[in-house]
Amino acid sequence: KQWYQRRVRGTECGLFEIKKFGDEYFTFLTKCKNPKACTILLRGASKDVLMEVERNLQDAMNVARNVMMDPYLVPGGGAVEAAIAHRLIEKSKAIQGVGQWPYRALAEALKIIPKTLMQNCGVNTIRTMTNLTAKHATSGSTWGVDGETGNIVDMEEFGVWDTLQVKSQVLKTAIETAILLLRIDDIVSGVKKQSDIEAEKMAGKFQSQQPQEPQEE
Repeated sequence: KQWYQRRVRGTECGLFEIKKFGDEYFTFLTKCKNPKACTILLRGASKDVLMEVERNLQDAMNVARNVMMDPYLVPGGGAVEAAIAHRLIEKSKAIQGVGQWPYRALAEALKIIPKTLMQNCGVNTIRTMTNLTAKHATSGSTWGVDGETGNIVDMEEFGVWDTLQVKSQVLKTAIETAILLLRIDDIVSGVKKQSDIEAEKMAGKFQSQQPQEPQEE
């Protein structure tokens, strides 16, 4: 029994050491044979830098979790948005009348993602967006924007990917929010504004207070 307790208390730790960082001491248990958990120690020059590093680490861990739960990837760099926008515009050409405008409106909204990447790189947005649209029309749907240079590159060869789970959820949320706002606008437009009601009340009160002229018999 004593041998079992000594074994459970941590005899499989290869190295036990204490290090000092700044004004605090930290205990490290390393070189373990069968580690079950680990601790990530983050350091930064200031509190803001440390919070930014923690946020980036949390985002990276969430991406890894999403890939493990749903192991499907799509091209990044705005390639997915540009491809969907191209398909929507082609679909709108086969529709007559005002029915084509929702397709075109959604396509223009999706183009904001690659346009924002182009603006951050400082390139000509109109010219680069035209080249990206031409690439999707002739050379496939994996072309996107290099976030550093602003050039149009093949994301499959460039190695930039997004998770399908996050991308599909973003699109669903955006479309559902737009539909909700349109429904709210319809409801509000059918209700008379409170300011108009108060103005009508004041006008009626003013007319009632005016002296009436005597009527001739």
